[in-house]
Amino acid sequence: MTRPEKLYQQLLASTSRRISFRDLETLLAGFGFERKRTRGSHRSYKHPGVPEVVTIQPRGKDALPYQVERLLELIRDYGLHIVK
Repeated sequence: MTRPEKLYQQLLASTSRRISFRDLETLLAGFGFERKRTRGSHRSYKHPGVPEVVTIQPRGKDALPYQVERLLELIRDYGLHIVK
């Protein structure tokens, strides 16, 4: 199992949905999102199969909970899979 697969399984099993910002970036890359822009602490990612841009920023070393939830929604809504 690759690192993004492990992170995704841990995230699904977790009730708190708390992960580090670095792990959120690993998940985004694992699902095929590419970083398109960085402006200060904000990072924008785009996926060829998703019509919207995902913008994330850290809170300390953690990812913001609503951003994690949004990623999970995009994965579910667009049927995204981990790119090997």
